[in-house]
Amino acid sequence: MDAIIVVDMQIGLLNGPPKHNLQGVVKHINLLTTMVRGRSGKVIWIRHCGKPGDGFERDTEGWSFLPELDRHPDDVVVEKTLNDSFVRTELQNTLVQMALDRVIVTGWATDSCVDSTIRSAISNDHHVVVVSDAHTVSDRPHMDAAAVIRHHHWVWSDLLTNHSVRIATTGELLDEAAV
Repeated sequence: MDAIIVVDMQIGLLNGPPKHNLQGVVKHINLLTTMVRGRSGKVIWIRHCGKPGDGFERDTEGWSFLPELDRHPDDVVVEKTLNDSFVRTELQNTLVQMALDRVIVTGWATDSCVDSTIRSAISNDHHVVVVSDAHTVSDRPHMDAAAVIRHHHWVWSDLLTNHSVRIATTGELLDEAAV
């Protein structure tokens, strides 16, 4: 069974510079969550709970998930206050109870919350699949968003782990599920 983790895809991410291929990322996340549900897997939405006054403050508009996302009542929501979705949350306990084959990771932001979540999933001995076209970031002062994403794919593909780390496209995962 698979679990897909969708990191911080909330209205607050619309603040600031544009996010790389955001509409494509949302489309891919919706396709993947449908695939995972169709194979009796679990969809886990990570919600960042920001500090008072920031764009992700609890119970503000920015705290809400993007309305374009296809969320279901039986999906799991895990709230976090740090970059890492595992720290001081129930995420690891939730994953352990599922008898997973792999954890699929998507979301925002490639170089912080997505990266931290991938590294913790690896450290917690999960097989991880990073969906190369289902995470996003803004341009950074020293590097454009596409380069940030390429760099992280390179880093993630060479991490030391007890299990596997795979970089795959949405299309590859959908094709494999169709077999």
